[in-house]
Amino acid sequence: MKEVLKKLRSYEIKIRKVVNSQGIGEFASLFKGTGLEFDDVRLYQYGDDIRTIDWNVSAKGHGTYVKTFKEERDQRVFFIADVSASQQIGVPQQQKIDIIKELTGVLSLSAVRLGSQVGLLAFSDQKEKYIKPNKGERHAHQIITELFKLQPKSTKTSLKAGFKQTLGVCKQRSIVIILSDFIDEGYEKELKSLGQKHDVIAIHVHSPLETKLPRLGIIPLFDKETKKTTWINSSFWGNRNKRTKQFEQNREQLQELCKKHQIDYLSINTQEDYVNQLISLFKKRNKTWKRNA
Repeated sequence: MKEVLKKLRSYEIKIRKVVNSQGIGEFASLFKGTGLEFDDVRLYQYGDDIRTIDWNVSAKGHGTYVKTFKEERDQRVFFIADVSASQQIGVPQQQKIDIIKELTGVLSLSAVRLGSQVGLLAFSDQKEKYIKPNKGERHAHQIITELFKLQPKSTKTSLKAGFKQTLGVCKQRSIVIILSDFIDEGYEKELKSLGQKHDVIAIHVHSPLETKLPRLGIIPLFDKETKKTTWINSSFWGNRNKRTKQFEQNREQLQELCKKHQIDYLSINTQEDYVNQLISLFKKRNKTWKRNA
C-alpha cells in the first residue's frame, strides 16, 4: 500500500504542476463553487442563475424568487465508485477499476489537502463499502486502503441503487464525483435528483477494448456480471461497427443527460494519460466558478 500511496501522490503533484504552469487557476478550482447551504429567498434579478429559482415559492404568484446561500464551514467531497464486474475490462494495471481507484485516491488526497471532508460509497448492485466523510490525510489514506483492498460481494451493476444510497447518506450539499462506465439503464431519475441536490461530476471511464475487437475470427465474449458467454465473429465488420456505434450512442446520451441537469461530464480512456482529461475538467470548472463569483 505504501507504493500505491507514493504513486498517487506523484500523480497529484504532476497534475498540480500542470495546472499551475498553464495558468488555469488554483488547483482548488475543481472543488470551488459548492460549499454552500440554503439561507433564504429573494426576488429574481437579471443575471441570476436560473438553477437557483425556488419554484415552490414562485408558484404562489407573488413573483419569481431565487434561493440564497451562505458558505458552509466544512465543504464535502463524496465519491461514488462503481466496483461491479464490468469495471474489470482492460489490460493489467489499466482496467477500468484500476483507473477508478486511482482517480478516487488522487482526488481524495487533493480534497483533504484543501481542508475538505471526504467520503466514499463503493457499489455494485448493492452497497459494497461506505466511509463517512471526514477530514485529514489519514482519512484519505483509509479511503484509498479500503477501496484498493475491496473484494465486491456482487458482480452486477445498479446505478439506480448506488445513486439512491448516495441520496440517503449524503444529506449535506456536497461535490459528488461519480466514477463508472455507466453501462446500465433506468438510473436517469436518480441522477437528476443528485444533480438537483449536489454539485455533481460524472467521470465516464471506458476501455478501447470494449469497442475495438481484435480480428480473431469467432471468439467468445464473457460477461463478468451475468457469467454468460456469447460467441461473435470479430472479423466481421458489421459486428465491430455495431459495438462502436452503440458505445458512441450511449456516450452521447449520457453527455446530454448530464448537460440537461447541470452535471459536469468527463470522459476518460483507460489507455491514455488521464492528467490531460482532468486538466480539461479544471479549465471548465474554473471558468464556471469565475463567471458565478
